[in-house]
Amino acid sequence: MSTAPAIAKSVTNEQDPYFQELFADRIGGLGYGKGNEIYKFEKIKRAKRKALADFPDRSLLDFGIGENDSMADIKVRDQMAIEVNRPENRGYMDNGPTEYKQAVSRFMRREFQVDLDADTQINHCIGSKTALSMLPACFINPGDITMMTVPGYPVAGTHTKYYGGTVYRLPLLAENHFYPDFSQVTDETWERTKMLVLNYPNSPTGQVATSEFYAEMVELAHKHKFVIVQDAAHIMLSFRGKPLSFLQTPGAMDVGVEAHSMSKGFDMIGWRIGWVCGNAKIVQAFSDVKDNCDSGQFGAVQRAAITGLDSPDIPKRINTKYRRRLEKLVACLRDCGFTCDVPGGSYFLYTKMPKGLKGGLAFANAEEASQYFITQHSMVTVPWDDAGSFLRFSVTYEANDEAEEDRMMAETRRRIGSLPLVF
Repeated sequence: MSTAPAIAKSVTNEQDPYFQELFADRIGGLGYGKGNEIYKFEKIKRAKRKALADFPDRSLLDFGIGENDSMADIKVRDQMAIEVNRPENRGYMDNGPTEYKQAVSRFMRREFQVDLDADTQINHCIGSKTALSMLPACFINPGDITMMTVPGYPVAGTHTKYYGGTVYRLPLLAENHFYPDFSQVTDETWERTKMLVLNYPNSPTGQVATSEFYAEMVELAHKHKFVIVQDAAHIMLSFRGKPLSFLQTPGAMDVGVEAHSMSKGFDMIGWRIGWVCGNAKIVQAFSDVKDNCDSGQFGAVQRAAITGLDSPDIPKRINTKYRRRLEKLVACLRDCGFTCDVPGGSYFLYTKMPKGLKGGLAFANAEEASQYFITQHSMVTVPWDDAGSFLRFSVTYEANDEAEEDRMMAETRRRIGSLPLVF
């Protein structure tokens, strides 16, 4: 008979299921599901429903959607139709197949002049989101730090916390041209830092990296002994010069990896396919973790994606489309009083919010401004209040041709152009 002391369990509400007290602290513990805080995007969804209910005859101008509005190229879809019927694609893919890695190697050489060994320096991921969720498992122990820029994509930070680590936030401020400032980082913080997660072209600010910036990051990594993870999800949507890979930087291959996605640049949002590439040891660590998390993306998806990787016309066409839409949006918003420019990359326009309306309503933050535009004018934007108050406009709204784009801009100009906005 066991003599081990009984572990006291918290008393829960009698309406709660018995397992309420079993939830892990990382997702809220005993309080999981009981909080009344509403996630930003849920607030937007609720406001959209209200706008549609209150103004059923008014169309919704949705600049909040963060995913491509077009299907994957017909060449890719036709190849998928072939691949789905091939018996070699029926089984687990694990960390293969080799053909996809070889196609990535060709792509990286063609687009960035980066030479990678397909067998050791590349592995696929089920979208870059899963890669960013797995990489902290390779490095983070309790007490370790992951540095992340904010505003930004939180997944790597969320999983850092899951492993008992801490996220050190690096605000992306307009006065720093949306690059991180490391001047306030203490020696103790550097000592605990294991990872620095970058994201250029940046979401949501639209800033792009320079070769000088990446060189500084490589130097920092050597000096303070951390690894760099560069999230390149928007890399093929670069508008200021040629797309720049972190791995083009001398020494980058010694200190980090780059996570790529075929979602944004290839119209393959729902296909969930991307890759991690760079330092062979880090790629191997990622592959080992991945091997214990998934059994690989469906082989037909990977082999169909090869067609996209080997077709430079596809990302070029998508780049042209979203740049055109951004140019139209910038012209429209400038006419309405906003101060903005076409971003260096991504399909997002990140601009300072209006302060309010002349002689009336004042916005305390970007969330209030966003809610006003949605509920009162059926125009959806995403608010960011992490480093100043900004609104994010996405040009991924649905439009079949340029004429529809122009109608979207005309209606946007009509709705907000007459408002007495104060900036």
